[in-house]
Order: sequence, then structure tokens, then C-alpha cells
Amino acid sequence: MKIVDDFKAVFERDPAARGFWSVITVFLTYPGFHAICLHRLAHFIHSFHIPVIPHIIMWFSRFITGIEIHPAAKIDGGFFIDHGLGVVIGETAEIGRNVTLYQGVTLGGTGKEKGKRHPTLGNDVVVGAGAKILGGITIGNEVYIGANAVVLTPVPDDCTVVGVPGRCVKQEGVRVLNMTLRHDLLPDPILSRLDELQKEIQLAEEEIRHWHEGEKPKER
Repeated sequence: MKIVDDFKAVFERDPAARGFWSVITVFLTYPGFHAICLHRLAHFIHSFHIPVIPHIIMWFSRFITGIEIHPAAKIDGGFFIDHGLGVVIGETAEIGRNVTLYQGVTLGGTGKEKGKRHPTLGNDVVVGAGAKILGGITIGNEVYIGANAVVLTPVPDDCTVVGVPGRCVKQEGVRVLNMTLRHDLLPDPILSRLDELQKEIQLAEEEIRHWHEGEKPKER
């Protein structure tokens, strides 16, 4: 059952959940787990085209957890929301297996377009705190989206995305799949570009100084 996979995911991905008492703690106090349980109930009722009731269930879920999930959203097993306050998942969003969302994540639309207007996330995707994924785009498998990134275009498999707008980056050409929870190790493309500009300015200053001193400037 998907809900069993969701429960196991808490212990696999939350280092604070350990030991016998954590089982009781997760059941009673984890808003992310409560939200996905209520969503699975609401989604089941929604699948029979029963009006109002699924939305009432998810309204109650939002009231007690601070997490807003549309009852029509499709979410596979092993789903984990860490903390979760402010998470929003739109109506046509689709989420694969073993996906992790941190607080403040939005899987939203970009306007009043009809049809598929919310993102599709593949398997083993991690979305960092405050990240926004907007529009009917597809995020591939094993993708890491850094905190506060804004993703507006599709992302291929096995990619790390950071920045505004979101860009696929590599860390020294090495896959980052084995450090998906290390926010502090994500590269910063803006900072990297500023470092490059600083080096170019220093080289230009050296050339100007050599010309003033009558020396031949060094070749780059």
C-alpha cells in the first residue's frame, strides 16, 4: 500500500525519526504524514467524481497541517514532506515514487491556462525548501532542486537545479545523487560567474599596468 511506503519514507529520510517512540510521534505529530494520509482518502473519494467532500477533507488537512494539496493531484508511494508548512500542490500535479519535498515548496501553475497546468515529478526527486516549480513541465528522475530555485522549464534525469530561474548545474562533473540532502554542497551559478568576472577584471588591470610601465603584457 502507498500509505505504508509513505510511513516507511519518514524513517528512511528523517534522521530525527528513530526508535520505538518515533513510531508514535510520527503518527501523532508529523504534519507531512497527516497531509498525505488525508490526501489519499480525499483522492480516493475524488476518483468516484464525488463533489465537495474531497475538498472539505483537504481544507481540514490544510487547517491542521499548513499543507495544501488538491484532491485531484496524483501522488505515488514513498512520498515525504519534511516539516511542510507552506507546501502547495496543484490540481494537475503528478508526483512519482520516493519524492521528498521540504517546507515552502510550490508545485503550481503559471496562469489560468486549462488542461495540464501543474508539474510532473519523476521518481527519487528532492525539492529544497522554498523552491517553486511552475507550469505543466516535467521533472526527470533523480533530480535535485535546490532551495528557493524557481523552475519554469523541463529538467532531464539526474540533474541538479539551482537559481532563479532554475538552471541545471554539475558539481565538478560528479553526480550529486549520493548527497541529495546536503543543501550546503549545492553549487551557486551566480557566485561562480561573479568569481569568473573578478578574475577577468584582475587580468585586465594587470594588462593596463604593464602598458603604463612600458612592458609587454602577459598573454592570457
